Amino acid sequence: MTTLLVRTDYTHPHAWKNLLTTVQTPNTDGFLADTVTLDDPAYRDLPPEHVLQRLAADQPDRLVALADTTTLTSDELPILVIDRFEEPHQSLRVTADQLWSIDNNLTLGNMDYEEFVEAAHDDGVFRGF
Repeated sequence: MTTLLVRTDYTHPHAWKNLLTTVQTPNTDGFLADTVTLDDPAYRDLPPEHVLQRLAADQPDRLVALADTTTLTSDELPILVIDRFEEPHQSLRVTADQLWSIDNNLTLGNMDYEEFVEAAHDDGVFRGF
């Protein structure tokens, strides 16, 4: 299972580049999120619900991670991660350097999405355990 990383903000190209570098670099223990990037201007400025509507129903990725303006204007690069398998879809923000934790643990069945939601800080951002 992969996480689909969708770019919706096209006004911060350097931050987008930093985000990709962060997500594609293993952490100190060698863990890395398994991501597929969707960098298509057709998704520019779309709200999360419209991004989900545009994705094919047979799209196999459980997690959709949005690189929106909030993501690309913060030093922590807090990606909006949506769990498509939960109804209604649950979401939380996760710092780019912690995307691997959600991706890996859900793929392996080690944890439930709700555990990450509960571990998020008061501002709704998961920064790790």
